[in-house]
Amino acid sequence: MKFRITERDSESRARNGVLDLPHGSLETPVFMPVGTNATVKGVHHESLDRTGFKLILANTYHLYLRPGMELIDEFGGIHKFSNWKHNILTDSGGFQVFSLAPFRKIKEEGVYFRSHIDGSYHTLTPEKVVQLQKAFRSDIMMQLDVCTPPEITYKKALEALELTTRWAERSRTEWLKETPGYEGVLFGIVQGNFYKDLRKRSAEEITALDLPGTAIGGLSVGEEYSMFTDFLSYTAEFLPAEKPRYLMGIGTPEYILDAVENGIDLFDCVLPTRIARNSTVFTPEGTISLKKAKHASSHEPIVEGCGCHACANYSRAYLRHLFKAGEMLGPMLASEHNLHFLNNMLKEIRDSIRSGNFVQYKKDFLSRYNSAASTGKAGQK
Repeated sequence: MKFRITERDSESRARNGVLDLPHGSLETPVFMPVGTNATVKGVHHESLDRTGFKLILANTYHLYLRPGMELIDEFGGIHKFSNWKHNILTDSGGFQVFSLAPFRKIKEEGVYFRSHIDGSYHTLTPEKVVQLQKAFRSDIMMQLDVCTPPEITYKKALEALELTTRWAERSRTEWLKETPGYEGVLFGIVQGNFYKDLRKRSAEEITALDLPGTAIGGLSVGEEYSMFTDFLSYTAEFLPAEKPRYLMGIGTPEYILDAVENGIDLFDCVLPTRIARNSTVFTPEGTISLKKAKHASSHEPIVEGCGCHACANYSRAYLRHLFKAGEMLGPMLASEHNLHFLNNMLKEIRDSIRSGNFVQYKKDFLSRYNSAASTGKAGQK
């Protein structure tokens, strides 16, 4: 992997870059659609490709449980199994273990848990998680970390941080073992909960491992928006400037703009497609619900001039009809629109950085989008 910064904003930490990965290069900052089960829900790979996405996210926990490492390995990795020709980042599955498993126990060796699918017992160690992601042929793999909710004690946050660091060391050792034909890279994850000294310590310990990239974990998990922005800004200060930075679990315009302003290069979230399945779509004036009666006879597209398939071909009235009738095409078109909206927004962000105008772009964008600007709880995963 190679990462080079091409432009820097003079008024913030925002920067443009180019990330070279085994399945091609991409420009940053960039949003990654979430394809948990090796598919972005309701969106064809061809549509993602046509929109311009060159990197999507899949989840190790879910793919490990179903269909399993052996089958994906037999196909030659997720790319061939799912017929996706561009890059794939795989989450370690740590967040899913802690949020989905009906039983889990954390030990030095790893995490013990029961599957949310059939109740079977499993163990994931840092080494096994790396082995899984190598079998998946992930272009970017993530270390196993200890996820923590907000408002835990300092002692518990410290214990989770220390274990995450030890797991990162073990992950690095496993990743460095030669695996013929595998060229993917490993990112470490900064934890520390909502204690600034722990955030600083975690960032220093993870970056000391000299991994190809660093992710910020444990934000956007239900904390107040002001706390999110404060800890994002603080944590980002301690990440290496010359390596890619990844903020996990954010995917709305205001959060993306905050991330870019703090020098973040990669971000992902299920929210854009999740809200689309419930008829909520992005517009420059904020989000709207296509189910509302006011759209019942509207000849307008979701957004005038938008180049997505939904806006180019269908009216709000027709889309509302699809949702009211329970037709699957409605969520599919809304999902494609939301992803197109974010991808286009990222192009505009990169252009604004290139022209030295990012801070003004953010201000102008949010002044128009203010009806959807978040002032409540952060929690987007």
